[in-house]
Amino acid sequence: MFTSLRSRLWLSYALVITVALLAVIVVLLAYLIRNPILYRETLQRLRNVQTQLSANPRELLQDTVKLQKIAEANNARIVIFDSTHAVVFDSHPGQPALPFPRNTLINRNSQFATDAQGGSWLQTKSRLPNGNVIVSAAPRPATKFLNIFADELLTPILQGGLIAMLLSLVLAFAISRSVADPLQKIVLAARNYPAEANPVPPRGPREVRDLAQAFNSMVQRVDNSQRSQRDFVANVSHELKTPLTAIQGFAQAILDNTADSPEARKQAAQIIYDEAGRMHRMALDLLDLARLEAGTADLNMSAVDAGVLLRGIAEKFSLQAQKAGIDLQVNVPDDLPALLGDGDRLAQVFTNLVDNALKFTPANGRVALSAKSAGAWMDVEVADSGVGIESEALPRLFDRFYQVDPSRAGGEGHGAGLGLAIAREIAQAHGGKIGVRSSVGHGTTFTIRLPLAQK
Repeated sequence: MFTSLRSRLWLSYALVITVALLAVIVVLLAYLIRNPILYRETLQRLRNVQTQLSANPRELLQDTVKLQKIAEANNARIVIFDSTHAVVFDSHPGQPALPFPRNTLINRNSQFATDAQGGSWLQTKSRLPNGNVIVSAAPRPATKFLNIFADELLTPILQGGLIAMLLSLVLAFAISRSVADPLQKIVLAARNYPAEANPVPPRGPREVRDLAQAFNSMVQRVDNSQRSQRDFVANVSHELKTPLTAIQGFAQAILDNTADSPEARKQAAQIIYDEAGRMHRMALDLLDLARLEAGTADLNMSAVDAGVLLRGIAEKFSLQAQKAGIDLQVNVPDDLPALLGDGDRLAQVFTNLVDNALKFTPANGRVALSAKSAGAWMDVEVADSGVGIESEALPRLFDRFYQVDPSRAGGEGHGAGLGLAIAREIAQAHGGKIGVRSSVGHGTTFTIRLPLAQK
């Protein structure tokens, strides 16, 4: 019972209405216990006495007989105090004396008085022009709690409670439907996934809309992850197929004595060795990428002199650049601050980027390495003057095994293999990021933002 959201919303609204009614009842009871209907009737009778006395106070003060008749006619006690609080008239002198009326803490006339013997009275007072105070008093009526409740509260409470309960049921049904229906659609979509992967329309309260949007985002991420896994398996299978075919073919040639000469056997063995080395490097790259993505790769963090690192990489590629007729430049200021990172891993990133830039920059082109500090960060750029990459290829450039179509990119091959995917993971493992901007005919620039070492 009350396991569904709708029933719990109904119960919550019913409890809220019940608590609200109880609070109203308590307040009403407190008021009625202090001022029940008998009190109000008695006070109204005493106010009528005050009205009669204030009509012609001078004559009444001199006519004690008339004052006595007014008191008897209204079943009240009339007491007059002078300016010194002394009693100058009392219609019931045989009863215990009443005190001079005092104001309450909030400076209002007190409706209650206690006589000399502890009896309770209801009273009203008025002040005359000569300073005298007229008090009209009557014994405080005795009332019982059950009588007050039955006479004055039971009927309106039952009526109000019934109306409030009906309204709460209608309101709870409307609100529970607005909340539960969108949630039910999310549950249905989750049960039918992945057979049906339609997005859930965000409806209902803000929290339910946020939940629907989060669910849609989660489904999108799962779809992307599954697609990425399928692409990964397909790409690995494709990349391994060529070397495995070559290894199998040349091994078969050796076994069948098709390669019957020493030169042929040596050539077959060399191809087998080269293709096996290619597969080995791919396996190491995949293992490296998996560790980086899982956050388990070991990084030896320390202060790294970026200028020394970039100049060393440029020196390593200087001969290759010279043979290709490419101008390899290093633009690093002398006062460049130190980076915080793993020098070997960062060298792996910059080496990959420079190698790609040299491979796909035509003769008489230019490849430039530059670095500059930007607040708590350092931006390192590897720019080339190649033909550039088309804009639709840029979002997938760092995907595993993604290769730019040479027919559209003019032979620009940034992003081939696993190098750029590994470079992105290394940058993110350092708390930085890598980006690329390119336009066809104007070259490509990779920017790596890395944190500076703390001084």
